Amino acid sequence: MSSLECLADHKTSALFEVPPEPFGVITGPDGAIYFGDVSNHRIFRMQPDGGEIEAHVGCGQVGNDGDGGAAISARITQPYELRFDQTGRLTFVDMTAHVVRQVDPSSGIIRTVAGAGQDGFAGDGGPASAALLNRPHSIEFDSTGNLFIADIANHRVRVVNPASGRIETYAGTGEQQETRVGETLQGNPVNGPRAIAFSPTGAMILVLREGNAIYEISAHEHLVRHIAGTGEKGYSGDGADARYACLAGPKGMALAMDGAIIIADTESHTIRRIAPDGVIHTLAGNGQSGDSLDPSAACLNRPHGVFVEHDGAVLIGDSDNRRLLRLRP
Repeated sequence: MSSLECLADHKTSALFEVPPEPFGVITGPDGAIYFGDVSNHRIFRMQPDGGEIEAHVGCGQVGNDGDGGAAISARITQPYELRFDQTGRLTFVDMTAHVVRQVDPSSGIIRTVAGAGQDGFAGDGGPASAALLNRPHSIEFDSTGNLFIADIANHRVRVVNPASGRIETYAGTGEQQETRVGETLQGNPVNGPRAIAFSPTGAMILVLREGNAIYEISAHEHLVRHIAGTGEKGYSGDGADARYACLAGPKGMALAMDGAIIIADTESHTIRRIAPDGVIHTLAGNGQSGDSLDPSAACLNRPHGVFVEHDGAVLIGDSDNRRLLRLRP
């Protein structure tokens, strides 16, 4: 049997001016839990046992400023996804500000990595900080330190070279069309790229929110392989091949140590697991929104963020229930 425990909600800390709305969640190099709160416009740091919580980024006011100063004093708006690079710098997407920002772990200074702060599509081949993004949702680093951005409203995945600071389009054409399996990325559309991860072989796992599907892109040939989702929005398919399952606006994703893919299937209010053999199962939720802590009941409400801890437990940003959960296997 699995169990759910609440790590943070409106009762947890006086720091929450309004009940928290956690999206992205991750464990940092220091072992602490970090999560983006899009209602309080902050990123919080919490002890791994669900203990003390402190504000780490953001002053709690809506905006997009503070570059070159203390991250705790900067204004941010909706921190959707969080990642740490190889040097331990916290990097996050501020979706409605259309930027990706980074915090130095030693000085606590914040800077903008990508995005000029307004929506649009421009800048490929030039400095990422001058480029235009459109509602970026998620980010991920590959093994060489390249920063990949799910530029969702542009229907593209963009990539920033850490050495040059230049940005390019890695995947997508800007069209809202079905991704073609068995072909390369060249000229191949991606409909609403929402979450990115990299397998141990270097292949990209790409979740498409509008496409209601998950694909794998090989590291060298850039060939597209279908992993999950028929493209039709729904909640079905447990116990069978994930390619024939229906997903409902999948958003967050994390890879488990055994190679399984964990997804926050947001609009079905579930956390689902795609095993290495391709079979899909539901870990929490039953397809209906609710707030119970019984994993088999209607316990979630539009979850967005997931992260797998070293012991296999899954951290969940249960966004519309306004709480951060841990699902223990």
